[in-house]
Amino acid sequence: MAKRVIAVVTAGLATVSMGLSFTSAAGAAPESSAANPSGLKLIKTKTSLLGKHFWYQQTYKGLPVINGYYARHVTKGGGVQIADGRDAVPASLDVTAKVPSATATKSANAAVAARAARARIAGPEKDVTPVPTATDGAAQLAVVGGPNARLVWNVTSRSAQGVTRSLVDAKTGSLMESKVISDHADGRGIVFDPNPVVSERNEKLTDQDDADTDELFPAHKSVVLRNLAGNGKLEGTYVNIVAAKGGVAESPNNRFLYYRDDDRFEQVMAYYQVNQTQEYIHSLGFTEVNNESQDFEINTYAGDNSFYDPSTDTITMGEGGVDDGEDAEVIWHEYGHAIHDDVVPGYGESLQAGAIGEGFGDYWAVTMSVPVSRNFDLPCVMDWDATSYTSTEPHCLRRTDTGKTTDDIVNQVHDDGEIWSHALWDIHKALGRNKANKVILEGTFFYAPDTSFADAARVTVQAARLLYGKAAAAKVTEAFQARKIL
Repeated sequence: MAKRVIAVVTAGLATVSMGLSFTSAAGAAPESSAANPSGLKLIKTKTSLLGKHFWYQQTYKGLPVINGYYARHVTKGGGVQIADGRDAVPASLDVTAKVPSATATKSANAAVAARAARARIAGPEKDVTPVPTATDGAAQLAVVGGPNARLVWNVTSRSAQGVTRSLVDAKTGSLMESKVISDHADGRGIVFDPNPVVSERNEKLTDQDDADTDELFPAHKSVVLRNLAGNGKLEGTYVNIVAAKGGVAESPNNRFLYYRDDDRFEQVMAYYQVNQTQEYIHSLGFTEVNNESQDFEINTYAGDNSFYDPSTDTITMGEGGVDDGEDAEVIWHEYGHAIHDDVVPGYGESLQAGAIGEGFGDYWAVTMSVPVSRNFDLPCVMDWDATSYTSTEPHCLRRTDTGKTTDDIVNQVHDDGEIWSHALWDIHKALGRNKANKVILEGTFFYAPDTSFADAARVTVQAARLLYGKAAAAKVTEAFQARKIL
């Protein structure tokens, strides 16, 4: 039965009724006055310029009725308007579930994952399958009203398409409905991927004060910006540009098409590259590795440096030399710090923990470059950014293949980080990109805030053993032994 809506306007002693008759949740005619019918739960009260608005959720035996609503709009003059969106529910409907919530959640998520995989817009260099997330308590019992009234599990999932609501019959387990309920949108942008030195395979390129030169123009790449909130800003599921030199980029049609001579270019870079990172992390099966909209401030620091601030959970990209936001490896490195801070609260309380953080950031930049770099000197970190402060070729801030061991510790986190990044890079080569990153990220969950090289290595080996068996654990152990960590 279609919903019926009635509006009642009361002014003084006169009452005017407009609309149609309607049935209550139990199928009987509700009260004729503006008083609230039974079976409603007040969920929101709002005040506007003209009055107050009371929104109610229709319930049946304490369970919410999907899409069942009732609203009272009380004007300042005393008028009352009623919006009734309740559905009829038979009094005999049994609300005892036969299908467990876990079964319903698994069924719903399988459908969401399959649809996200079919619908994704991704180039072959970023071919990932976003995996939905269903947190504890995501499945809730509810009722669907109308002629086919029934008890359902209302399952909320997340995927690269956004937030999805699935309705699973609580008696039979059949999937009744699955639809995206969030307002995410796709947009277009222009980026370097990962940076001009790599994409053009040219160590001779220079910054030239942000000029869009003939040599640098071919490095620009048109991309799809997924998971945007659709509010005309670079804000989405995994990234939020909160501040930027010259103002935050805005586009009513979500087309953020700027070249490097425009300060907004680096905002697009941060959005695109971090979104790519999170889609990749989700493809590995992780749903709680900085799974949030990470705040970025772009070109707001005049120096040639970028940093992650754990006190505000914000990444700031500097504009000294080559604008740091022009090099995806700088973005990925800083995002590595945000990953550690998210997974291990208070991370970095010891010198070696700090070195692990720097080493992981370098490694993460390199592993994220693998699909787009065509094997161009992969262990070289931040090839483009480094052109402004290095004179020798190749231009690298640091490398992940220096050969350093714990014999070379100098108690400086960036230098000592090369010991850790080399170990991770060897694991990458031994296990392959995806297996290595599953092992490395899983091990991170067991770090202490003040972890040491040895302790972090041991939990990483354990993660390899549990995920992939003794042979994989042996390869990980060998990588750490080669750096004299174990």
